[in-house]
Amino acid sequence: MWKIRGQDHILRQVEPSLKLGQPAHAYLLVGPPHVGKMTLALDLAQAVNCSDPSPAPCGDCTQCSRIAQGQHSDVRVVGIGKGADDGPTRTVIGIGDIKEVLHQVNLKPYEGAFTVIIFDGAEAMSEEAANALLKTLEEPPGQVLFLLLTADEDALLATIRSRCRRLRLLPVPKTQIEHQLASKHGGNSEESERLARLSRGCLGWAITAGEDPQVLEEHDSQLDRLREVCQGGLDQRFAYAGEIANLFSKDRQAAHQVLYLWLRWWRDLLLIKEGAEDYLQNSHRLDDLRSAASGLSTGETVDFIKLLLETLAALDSNASPRLALEILMLRLPGASVRA
Repeated sequence: MWKIRGQDHILRQVEPSLKLGQPAHAYLLVGPPHVGKMTLALDLAQAVNCSDPSPAPCGDCTQCSRIAQGQHSDVRVVGIGKGADDGPTRTVIGIGDIKEVLHQVNLKPYEGAFTVIIFDGAEAMSEEAANALLKTLEEPPGQVLFLLLTADEDALLATIRSRCRRLRLLPVPKTQIEHQLASKHGGNSEESERLARLSRGCLGWAITAGEDPQVLEEHDSQLDRLREVCQGGLDQRFAYAGEIANLFSKDRQAAHQVLYLWLRWWRDLLLIKEGAEDYLQNSHRLDDLRSAASGLSTGETVDFIKLLLETLAALDSNASPRLALEILMLRLPGASVRA
């Protein structure tokens, strides 16, 4: 059975070709972090190797079990993030990674029907690595399935995108996340509703936050810091810009997530200004939001949201992180945001 939830439109696309035993040679799985890209990728890896003839993986056979346990010799995940043994963070998928992959795909599958290569964070491929992979995607070997996972498809070479079948994962409806948390993971209704709001349609994040209290604690700690910076002077704001710039140099995704948290906070402020409190994501901080919004005009709120988006775009275009973030902090509304 499929483990992915809330993506029935994708299953309708892939099941006919899986039933015929003729999946595309490469799929591009697009969606925000924690929306279910890796879950879908492992589902597809199981489906093409499953002993059961059904398009959906059975989840019980030896092939499915070994893939779920990360022990299948024909399924390989190449990605960024923490290195082995808590080593330095990997920020690039390099040419060395691609050479190892190409060696594997030129061999016959060892224990399954398909060799499956999953690129987790495909947008992090170096140009040299992407061009090396492109040659294989143009003339793909038989019995090989490439799965490219990305939150930013525009960062991939257009030629690579054109050689993959695109599957876009959509945010899961809030009510469906609440139901999943309450029925499958033992969350109470109030907690499930809060997690569903904060998840932004990403079921994986909601499940992780429900199982690990530190996720919400860290979220609230970051909101506290955000409010302190908004209320502080230039020295404090510039120090904060330096912190995020340093984080960006070590872990770009983590730095982006901090700015997305700012973006969601200011979105909530705009909703309060417009009388739409029912749609707040940080509804558990309603008093703080109302207090902050009372000192802002709608124009100031909209302008700062635009600046946040411009800053994220600048960082994606390799602007100086410290300069971009200092400009952001310099243009942060001053005394008017004091709560």
